[in-house]
Amino acid sequence: MDHSVMHETKTHGKLSFPYTVYCGNIPEYLHSYPLHWHDEMEIIYVTGGRGIVTIQTSEYTAQTGDLLILPPQIVHSMKQLGNESMTYFNILFHFSLLNGSDNCYEKYIRPFYEHTRTVPPYFPAGSEPNRLMLPYICDLIANRKKSYTGYELMVKSHLFVLMHYLYLYSARISDGELSLQSTYDKLKKLLLYIQGSYDKPISVADAAAVCGFSESHFMKLFKELTGRTFTQYLKDFRLELAADQLAGSNRKIIEIAENTGFANHSYFTRSFIAKYGVSPSDYRKLGNTVIERA
Repeated sequence: MDHSVMHETKTHGKLSFPYTVYCGNIPEYLHSYPLHWHDEMEIIYVTGGRGIVTIQTSEYTAQTGDLLILPPQIVHSMKQLGNESMTYFNILFHFSLLNGSDNCYEKYIRPFYEHTRTVPPYFPAGSEPNRLMLPYICDLIANRKKSYTGYELMVKSHLFVLMHYLYLYSARISDGELSLQSTYDKLKKLLLYIQGSYDKPISVADAAAVCGFSESHFMKLFKELTGRTFTQYLKDFRLELAADQLAGSNRKIIEIAENTGFANHSYFTRSFIAKYGVSPSDYRKLGNTVIERA
């Protein structure tokens, strides 16, 4: 994932069949995936180890056998837990894949897209919903390389079964949850603003104005929603971008610092060491073997 992209708009799978399965590993691929969202439904199945998954305002320590459910447009992130690793599969599909000529889509699936129904985001290993859905999820994973070669009917049938179980365990969204979703919609505007302006100065006043809040209300709300101050979040976001560029390009370190919003090279180096425990030049040599400190 490109750390600078917060609203993923790329097609997962094919335009004619918007479905795919990815295999992931933290920290082998990346130490963390920052706050982002996309238009697809996502199901995460943890196959080994442990990691931290944040969904909206809730943080989960995901471990082997757990399922995490991410309806479309839900803000989420993932990061390494200490020095542990986590392997997992992501199943992503667009609801258009399940839109037919009957009323099933309108009655049972569209409510998840419009957020008029909510489903628990975390089903730990051994829980009843996990036990019911896992055979279908494992079958999709086992046949992931055959998804577009005669297995489309199997894929769609399994996705319908999964949506059936998710609907059974869902509920109408409460007024409080609806208000929270409205707040997150404003936060998305800010994340998109950061995505386009991270290389420029961004003050708390700028961020509050994008969301339409006073500075004091914004600072309190942002900390509640993300667990970090805005200043810390912005610095971490820029450092993660810099780490990606250090590992994936030959650009000069001072150029990377400036392009990710650090006008002061010494401050960039100190901040990078505080986060990753090594200098930018050493990180470039070591890559993803470095353990993120915070």
